[in-house]
Amino acid sequence: MHAAGVIIADQPIENIAPLYKDSDGNILTQFEGPIAEKVGLLKMDFLGLRTLSTLQRSIDLVKQIKGIEVDIEHIDFSDKTVLALFGRGETRGIFQFESGGMQDLLMKMVPDRLEDLIAANALYRPGPMELIPTYCNRKHKRERVPEVHPIMDKILEETYGIMVYQEQVMQIFNQLGGIRAK
Repeated sequence: MHAAGVIIADQPIENIAPLYKDSDGNILTQFEGPIAEKVGLLKMDFLGLRTLSTLQRSIDLVKQIKGIEVDIEHIDFSDKTVLALFGRGETRGIFQFESGGMQDLLMKMVPDRLEDLIAANALYRPGPMELIPTYCNRKHKRERVPEVHPIMDKILEETYGIMVYQEQVMQIFNQLGGIRAK
């Protein structure tokens, strides 16, 4: 079950997919997302809307309880106090940063910029996880970032010479190999 996934159909869904009720009474399809899409169902992720509601409620509570106006449009993403909380693994209740494994990663990484948090989120997945020690070692200068090629070095500078994001791979193909997306 996807936390914020919703399946949409142009006819009664029971005509298309096997369904069941979970212990909370939610009606779920027994198809995984890719299969649901292959049979013509639309899979939507509404997590963003739920997150926006949570943010607004948090802003309202801070104003009500502390008397402080939070301007969400002007948040300081380099706030050292907040980054220190992440570095200590104090992330309970923070979506995608609350698991024990992610807390361990954050304590090893000791993020000191927003880009580290973004990289942590991308690295904490099967496959890229094996690059976490290298990322942390290079970030903390325990390991040298190798120079491979000026184009690659520039693209991978932010992530200490490690391909973390699909966009980096596409940029490298584009700039180094002259491959253009169609």
